[in-house]
Amino acid sequence: MQKKHILPLLLVLQIVLVKTLAQFPTFIEEWYSNGLYPKMALLSRRILGWIPFSIGDIIYFILIFLLIRSIWKHRKGFFKNWKTNGLTVLSWLSIFYFLFHFLWGMNYYRIPLNEKLNIKKEYSIDELEAFTYKMISKTNALQKLITGNDSIAVKIPYSDTEIFNLAVNGYQNLPENLKCFQYTNKSIKASLLSYPLSYMGFGGYLNPFTNEAQVNVLKPKFNSPMTTCHEMAHQAGIGSESECNFIGFIAAINNDDIYFQYSAYNFITRYCLGNLERIQEGKSDIFLTKLNKGVLKNFDENETFWKDHHTPIDTFFEYFYDNFLKLNQQKDGLESYSKFVGLMIRYDEKF
Repeated sequence: MQKKHILPLLLVLQIVLVKTLAQFPTFIEEWYSNGLYPKMALLSRRILGWIPFSIGDIIYFILIFLLIRSIWKHRKGFFKNWKTNGLTVLSWLSIFYFLFHFLWGMNYYRIPLNEKLNIKKEYSIDELEAFTYKMISKTNALQKLITGNDSIAVKIPYSDTEIFNLAVNGYQNLPENLKCFQYTNKSIKASLLSYPLSYMGFGGYLNPFTNEAQVNVLKPKFNSPMTTCHEMAHQAGIGSESECNFIGFIAAINNDDIYFQYSAYNFITRYCLGNLERIQEGKSDIFLTKLNKGVLKNFDENETFWKDHHTPIDTFFEYFYDNFLKLNQQKDGLESYSKFVGLMIRYDEKF
């Protein structure tokens, strides 16, 4: 066998191995998510966490530059040498596939959180409506407590670095049944790619290769505490987006800082209203009338930001990421983000 065939062949073997291991979530949970992964993640965060800028973003920038340069260099005659070039592409994919799953990606296949907590994710319309009213009440109360006026939008007075530092407190205050997601050795960065992330439709992301949590710092700042807690949940070894929303929300509302609490309750209220709209168009209208004007101004601030950055680019990345999630044990794709509402309804009911 020629050397140029080894990595492409290993890609096939890796895919088979990963899909086989995915059938054994208990094994993944014990030996990877609670075994190998925490050690690797802690080492990465210790090495890179103190650096004030994102090493992962720089690596991505360099790789994108090299990719564009390579495409330009081989723009002529690429298909004439399709076999050699195809093997080169597969070889690089093989390397990335291995690093992604070894360093973080196997967390997609661990035991679902609802099973560990012994709660269901399904809920009735009546339960969703009751929970939405409860979240609205919490959001309104926090907005008025912060501003002293129910018509003023909340403005967070912290720098990005201060938000990242404060976020750790919420993980230290997690309830006993979620203590396994404790967080140490902070590695949270303002993404150097915040501008393109805005047009791609992302509020943040975890770099699986460097274990740095990246936050898009251009979006409305009242969202940043919740986004930060969400990305930290990925660092804690959670692959599922709905579970990261869940853990991030719990961490934010247990933070001693009132702005974190508001960010979380504002976040879940928007998702509750969105879920009501999915059930029936116009079903959220009556709930919107119960929200303080200041809360609605924050809603509008968020909606305006994403509308202003909406282009075919984010439509493409939504399609791409939706299918990426479906390939990685999240059959609901992007809709999985909203599934955390069901987790919260059942968790609130039980605990």
